[in-house]
Amino acid sequence: MAATILVVEDETAIQSLIEINLRRAGHEVVLAADVESARRLVAAALPDLILLDWMLPGMSGIDFARQLRRDARTKMLPVIMLTARAEERDKVEGLDVGADDYITKPFSPRELVARIKAVLRRHAPQVTEDAVELGGLKLDPVSHRVLAGEEDVALGPTEFRLLHFLMTHPDRVYSRTQLLDQVWGDHVFVEERTVDVHIRRLRAALEASGQDALIQTVRGSGYRISAG
Repeated sequence: MAATILVVEDETAIQSLIEINLRRAGHEVVLAADVESARRLVAAALPDLILLDWMLPGMSGIDFARQLRRDARTKMLPVIMLTARAEERDKVEGLDVGADDYITKPFSPRELVARIKAVLRRHAPQVTEDAVELGGLKLDPVSHRVLAGEEDVALGPTEFRLLHFLMTHPDRVYSRTQLLDQVWGDHVFVEERTVDVHIRRLRAALEASGQDALIQTVRGSGYRISAG
């Protein structure tokens, strides 16, 4: 599945190179040439990952990374630093402020795409194309199919995204607010009870196969999926 990647890079040639290769890999790309532009974009809608140049006009990328990690809304947002600074102390500083990876220029576009995929797999597996299985259910994001045993399960697009998110984060309880942010997007404003409606639809679709019991309500907290 396509991830939305915010590229914060002020060098036009490098920005274009990154954009071409990320779009070729199937991702949605949003561009910013400085921290102020990036901050406005993040405020409007959280990307799935930020590719952040260290040396930027105005505020540096490293200072922006510190701000992201101090904000509750963005502290878990995956960040990859992109920089020409190859000294070990610079890498350590980048990782110390909370960067998930550190790529030095010049870089191979193939390596960049692979490193992004690795970070997304750790932090946001629901935006990768990896199939996932749990408790007799198999979900394939590429073919957009859900199988219960050998039987197809018909799901609407929202129920599919909801199930995909839960299956890639098993045994963890998510509140309605967290599910709205993760599945609908934190820039979409809908009522929390919307989550309950789609959970009911998801359970109804799974009921014939008996897998509806995988979707568990945790009173006072939210929902989780568990095969245990």
